[in-house]
Parts: sequence; C-alpha cells; structure tokens
Amino acid sequence: MAIEIKAPAFPESIADGTVATWHKQVGEAVKRDELIVDIETDKVVMEVLAEADGVITEIVAAEGATVLSGELLGKLDTQATASAAPAAQAEPQAAAPAASVEPILSPAARKIAEENALNPASIQGTGKDGRVTKEDAVAAAAGKPAAAARPAAVAAEAPLFAAGDRTEKRVPMTRLRAKVAERLVEAQSTMAMLTTYNEVNMKPIMDLRAKYKDLFEKTHNGTRLGFMSFFVKAATEALKRQPGVNASIDGKDIVYHGYQDIGVAVSSDRGLVVPVLRNAEFMSLAEIEATIREYGLKARDGKLTIEEMTGGTFTISNGGVFGSLLSSPIVNPPQTAILGMHKIQERPMAVNGEVVILPMMYLALSYDHRLIDGKEAVTFLVTMKDLLEDPARLLLDI
Repeated sequence: MAIEIKAPAFPESIADGTVATWHKQVGEAVKRDELIVDIETDKVVMEVLAEADGVITEIVAAEGATVLSGELLGKLDTQATASAAPAAQAEPQAAAPAASVEPILSPAARKIAEENALNPASIQGTGKDGRVTKEDAVAAAAGKPAAAARPAAVAAEAPLFAAGDRTEKRVPMTRLRAKVAERLVEAQSTMAMLTTYNEVNMKPIMDLRAKYKDLFEKTHNGTRLGFMSFFVKAATEALKRQPGVNASIDGKDIVYHGYQDIGVAVSSDRGLVVPVLRNAEFMSLAEIEATIREYGLKARDGKLTIEEMTGGTFTISNGGVFGSLLSSPIVNPPQTAILGMHKIQERPMAVNGEVVILPMMYLALSYDHRLIDGKEAVTFLVTMKDLLEDPARLLLDI
C-alpha cells in the first residue's frame, strides 16, 4: 500500500517552505514516527515523520524545492521491504569493476558535486551501501577525506576555504536568515529608533551567585544559576513601572499589555530566533534558567515551534556571551523596546571618593521614540540598574 508523504500544514503566517534535508532516500526502510524530511520555513524547521513502517519508493520534492502546505513530497510503500529496493542501491557493487560503477549520490551531495565540479566517482561514500552523503561531498569539496558517519554539525564547523584560497563560494541564504534580515530592515525604516545607555555594577549579583550557585543547582535538579534570570526578573519589574516600554503599536492604536512575555534572543546556525518566556513575571529564577536552557538546545537542533516564538512584549539580547562590550540592539517589531546586555568588564570606578576595580556591564535600551519618551526609557534603565545592583529589592518588591 502506497502512502503519500506530504508537507505539514503551515500556520497562517507562513506561506510556504523549503525542503531542507531528506533523512531517508529511495529504497531505504523507515519505521513509524521516524524522521523522514525537514521542511524549513521563515520561522522554524518542521519535521515530517513516517505514518507507518515501509520503504521510500519515490521522492517528488528534492532538497531545495519550495513546497506549499500539504504538497506531495514523496511516497512510502508499507508493503515493501528494504530488500525490494532498486538493485543499484540494494545489491553489492563488488561484482562490477570499480571504475565502471556509478556511485549513488543523495540529491544534496549531487548538487554540491556539480557546484564544485567534482567527479562523483572520486568521492568516497560513507552512507548505507556506499551512498555518498552531503557530508561526504562537503569533505571532498574541501579536499579532505570523509569521516565515517560524520554528523552534519561537524561538517558545518569546517572552514569554508583552505589558507590562501582565493576562490569564492555562493550559497543560498536560509529562509530564516532572510526573514530576519527583512524584519531588521523593516524595523529601522519604520521606527523612530533611539538608544539610551547605562552601566551596572555586577558585583552584588556575582557575589550572590557565587555563594548560592551550588545549593541552587542541587535544590533545583541540576538547573544552574546564571545572570539572565536576574535580568529577566528585573525587566519584568521595570516593565510594570513603565508600561509604555511593554506596549506595542497597532496602526494608530497603542496596545498596553497587562503581562510580561519576555523574548530571549538566541543565535543559531540558521539565524537569530527569539523564543518567548510566557508570563515571565510569575516565573522563578530556576524556571527562567531551565526554560532558557531548553530553548537554547531546541534552537541548536532546529526544534523550536511556532508557538514558542510567537508574541512577546519585550526582548532581551545578550551580546556579551560573544564578547561585545557595547552595541545598539534593533527593536523586534511589533514590540517597541529591546534591552541589550554586554560583556562584564573590570574597570576602575569611583566609589565614595576612592578608585575601586569593579565588574561593570554596559546596558543599552533601544526604543521606538514614537511611543516611548526619553524620560520613560531612561527611567526604565535606571530601574533595571537599581534592581540589579541591589538584588534584595527583587525579593522585597521595593
């Protein structure tokens, strides 16, 4: 019995998707609920799973093809077995002279071979039955031997060019990165964006974290105490005091939100994504840390869902993890403000008439001046500074 493999139903906000990776090829057996193909959209990567046990008999939409919701991707035969696959794929190739055997290339591998003018026969295949995988083709293009069963993530970390290489390589921008670029340009062209800065002494939080991090991790089942949870909690309190920073613009209306859904910007190989902490004002430090870690792992593996990235009333971006000392973040519309965290840097500071070396961090608040006045923006950032430099105020609600 033949079953049609179709693209998943896309949400209304997504028009189409791109076939990113076929994890199974024609002639390969699959198990029920096993991953067959990834569909990349403007926001997330959606997985298509096998509806039943069977064998892939046909691939209609190759990697790189654009598909609509419910469009046919391929076919699965539930009555066939892997041994019924085409002879060129199932039978050993040792019976024929090695020079006369045409290696089996996956669609992605064939595309890479064509782009780099590689002879398919010269590529060593490490896949099933000697199949040449995408990673094998990438390794061959780089002039390196392929490693058996090498994960795609390792291949992606390899340098694009050898030292002294003056060649160029053109690759299509991922749909997610293209969408992010579009939204960033839109934000800068439609908003009256302005950035205000301040600095915060991180010593109180660092001392608190050093004192309780082991007990915190033990009490909360391995959840580590980081800095981001303090910033999220301080932001929710500051947003309560300055509701305009938590608002958004809808046409000629101002929408004030009675809740704090905090987006946390996460960098991934496919582009910048912003999963959202729902009702962050009610979350504990442990819940915030655990959820952010979960989002980070999902972003790395491309597992974030539309629901996890939809909405958000305010965003926090931490460029400090990459060493940024100071920057001006771009607002994520329809939000009207974003907080930028930066690297903790020891600097000489004047304290009570004396010079003291303190771990300092610059904070940046970019905001839409159409809605938020300078007084509100500065007051918000000062509130953040006060709460972070005296963390007890977060607990005492003062």
